[in-house]
Amino acid sequence: MSQPYVHEVPIPERATSAEIIELASQVVPSPNQSAFLSLDFTCFIHIGINTFTGKEWGSGQEDPKLFNPGDTLDTDQWCRVAKAAGMKLMLITVKHHDGLCLWQTRYNQEFSVRATPWRDGKGDVLKDLVASCRKHGLKLGVYLSPADLYQMESAKGLYGNGSKPRATKIPTAVETFLSDPTQVRSDKPKDAPVIAVEADDYNRYFMNQLYELLTEYGPIHEVWFDGAHPKQKGGQTYIKKEWFSLIRQLAPEAVIFGGPDVRWCGNEAGGTREAEWNVLTVSSVEESGVDRPQDDVASDALIVQKEYEVYGKKYPAKSLYYLIPEVNTSIRAGWFWRNEHEQSVRSADDVFDIYERGAGGNGVFLLNVPPNNHGLFSARDVACLEEVGRRIESTYGNRDLMKGANATEENLLDYDLTTFWQAKETSCEVEIRLASAKEINRVVVREAVEKVGQRIAEHAVDVWLDGKWQEVAKGKTVGFRKILRFPAVKTERIRLRVMKARMAPALASLEVYHYAAPLPAPLIGRNAAGKVMISLPQTAGFSWKPHGQGDPSNSVHFVYTTDGSAPHARSPRYEQAIDLSQGGLLKACAVLGERMGPIAEQRLGISPFSWKLVECSSEHDATYAAAKAIDGNTQSYWHSSWNEPVTNHPHHLTVDMGLEVTVGGFTYLPRQDRQVPDSMVERGTIEFSKDGKSWSSPIAFHFGNLVNDPSLRTELFSEKQQARFFRFTSNAGAAGKPYAGAAEIGILP
Repeated sequence: MSQPYVHEVPIPERATSAEIIELASQVVPSPNQSAFLSLDFTCFIHIGINTFTGKEWGSGQEDPKLFNPGDTLDTDQWCRVAKAAGMKLMLITVKHHDGLCLWQTRYNQEFSVRATPWRDGKGDVLKDLVASCRKHGLKLGVYLSPADLYQMESAKGLYGNGSKPRATKIPTAVETFLSDPTQVRSDKPKDAPVIAVEADDYNRYFMNQLYELLTEYGPIHEVWFDGAHPKQKGGQTYIKKEWFSLIRQLAPEAVIFGGPDVRWCGNEAGGTREAEWNVLTVSSVEESGVDRPQDDVASDALIVQKEYEVYGKKYPAKSLYYLIPEVNTSIRAGWFWRNEHEQSVRSADDVFDIYERGAGGNGVFLLNVPPNNHGLFSARDVACLEEVGRRIESTYGNRDLMKGANATEENLLDYDLTTFWQAKETSCEVEIRLASAKEINRVVVREAVEKVGQRIAEHAVDVWLDGKWQEVAKGKTVGFRKILRFPAVKTERIRLRVMKARMAPALASLEVYHYAAPLPAPLIGRNAAGKVMISLPQTAGFSWKPHGQGDPSNSVHFVYTTDGSAPHARSPRYEQAIDLSQGGLLKACAVLGERMGPIAEQRLGISPFSWKLVECSSEHDATYAAAKAIDGNTQSYWHSSWNEPVTNHPHHLTVDMGLEVTVGGFTYLPRQDRQVPDSMVERGTIEFSKDGKSWSSPIAFHFGNLVNDPSLRTELFSEKQQARFFRFTSNAGAAGKPYAGAAEIGILP
């Protein structure tokens, strides 16, 4: 059942399961698909009317004048940052579901940049981006939504208007668009073809806009069709086969997403499949882009079936087809920019993890970065992308580990994907020997999919440790590129074992790397029992479309000291909560392999869990009770009353520590939920007493810049105090606010 290596092969009517699997093993990507796979990391741009309304999906009935990023829109900045992140293509939503067109289209004067105040209606976001992509050496893609709410809702809208297919020439003359669609536009680009189709009004509109994009803004390397529809009207259908044909003629280098080249990975969260086969069964070219959300889309069991199912609809399996998975998600909680005070941004750890699983899982990683209402990538997004780019370059751009290495088989270490080693059986082993023992935690495997096809179904990586082979990672499919991640080991011998394959596999490359994960200073705090906990700091919560995956190689542990010395590799290892009920100076750092992170130190106060609040001058309610200032929980806080009439300073609270202690200072932690001045105490005093009746002289304090830096503040005393009670008094609030409060007030021994 052997056949030439092709992009698509019909399934013979009487083919056995074994014969179908053998055929699938010989289906290869098209030249366009091979070029697209090598891009690995690309940038999605969502900007439009929603950027200014704060909505994810517009209605198509907005006033286009809302779109106005002003003079600050800077596509050069987008491209600079994207390139720094390691991205290789910019894909922009030139028309989202609302229908607003971001280029100077001839076919929509009313709901496009022509109708906006931006640059007096002469602005063209796509034209700007084209120039920036050329300047920075990036490829370009366009997203044109088939759904179009403006064309559905407007009085003269073309979507679902009941028009019949008519003989049409593309590009169609604007002035005879409805009356005589066989008239060709007089300003057609000189060398561009005229395309004859049978099209209704909306398909004619859509194809003319595609024609503009592909002949006036090229070269275009990806055309992206979204399958989502806010609503539909009038039984409107799409002549997708004609769309695809037009793209092949006008943009011969482009891949089509939602069509015959690139498919959705099945979620919008950055989740990836453990086994990602790129040869799927399809019913037709028109249906090739149907969503494949299932966890299993192309296993041996599925590709031999006579039909496949998507969202409950069954399709006949007529061909075996190569389709690339695109792993798409957004850096922000949502596809469009909304604001800076509420919309969360992914951490660099999260994005780098998705990159390694997406681009390192036989696909392409498409990360959305939405410009803000000034037409710029915001600071948090930029910081994340620049850090991700640094990690990609320092890890996968560094080939020093491979210098002087040799392999048991030829063509595996030359980084040339056109050369390969062909195994004789479906199981095989290959070994790399490094020039000397090196610390590694990444192995990259590539099959020669362009020449032979995807075949590996199960594989594992072993390293030589303590005089024997030890397995450190395993996986299922490989395909164009598989990144295997594991805790760092020091070795000079690495072995790849292929345990199962559809046919004898062909390996194009085997590479080893080391990822030096940034080690942040650990977080030191107390648990509910008053004992000290050491942990890695948690990034800001990102709950939008969670994927629940992470990097298995980050086997971090902590070492610490309590005697004032700096921790080192042989310091006590943190295994469980530490009893420091009487306070002390704790220093700690994270350790990963042979590396040690920055040292965090915290002068811990006496455990507050036996303290009692004696009295308080003001508290808003039980949620913001004064006792919250001594409950050991940094996320709760005391806040004086804000009910009218608001009482101004001074505010105070008095605490009984339960026993007499020697006091050397105190700590103040302002509210941690938001950076607002309400309840933050800028100036005040603290007093001490042995009996709660006779008080020491007030000790004044002054904390500055609390709003911008709401970190723990420490005040050490020149003279020690013997006390059982303390009284904390606020005399002035940050930014002149009349309130007082605290997340935690601590007493230092």
